[in-house]
Amino acid sequence: MFFSKRLKNISNLKHCFFSRKNGVSKGIYNSLNCGINSKDNKENVIQNINIVSKKLNCEKKPIIALNQNHSNKVVCFNNQEDVKNKMIGDAIVTTLKNVGISVLTADCVPILFYNPKKKIIGCVHAGWKGALNGIIENTVDKFLELDSNTRNLVAAVGPCISHHHYEVGQDFYKKFVDQNKNNQQFFIVLNDKKYLFNIRNYINAKLIGLGINDIDHIEMDTFLNKENFFSYRRSKKNDDEDYGRCISVIIMT
Repeated sequence: MFFSKRLKNISNLKHCFFSRKNGVSKGIYNSLNCGINSKDNKENVIQNINIVSKKLNCEKKPIIALNQNHSNKVVCFNNQEDVKNKMIGDAIVTTLKNVGISVLTADCVPILFYNPKKKIIGCVHAGWKGALNGIIENTVDKFLELDSNTRNLVAAVGPCISHHHYEVGQDFYKKFVDQNKNNQQFFIVLNDKKYLFNIRNYINAKLIGLGINDIDHIEMDTFLNKENFFSYRRSKKNDDEDYGRCISVIIMT
């Protein structure tokens, strides 16, 4: 369990970037796999999510999770009736209290948002595709629609893959540079066809560009730290048939 120092000091807020430890799943999913769409035993995944709920003392209401698809879609709900099963998207924004919202990651970047003045929370699953196509901007826009101000937003950026292990090709690099030449700064050139991408710095720059200055980072490498985190790229390197997902949750009380 990992916590943002900034969010942890807020009395009416609970949050956690959960590790892969202290669950019930076996094998490559050992042990707190919360990916309901993984190939893991569904009963184990449900039990793992119940463990998370118990840790956060939010067992009375289910933790809200989306069917993530690396999109730029944000789901926003401000009453319980808006909460539906099988919602598709990669970010959630809500004013509801005592409702946990979550994202699942395995190298991608989990971001938790809070506006202490307007009492609004949000969470984002930011993979490269979603980040490039505006998932962070769209999430902040939802806060603004709720009369929020970016100067009042707190953003906690959780564990993700580091640039040391995020090797990409020419086509990937070109997508970012074609959108904005300044994006070159987030790549280290290995040769004319291979690069290392710093997704954490890329997202940090986006947050600052949106006027958010209260940013806290938990700088841990999900690829390297196999004891604590699932990693899509590490699993792919090991030729595993699938991989687990870590969950990050935020709740306003």
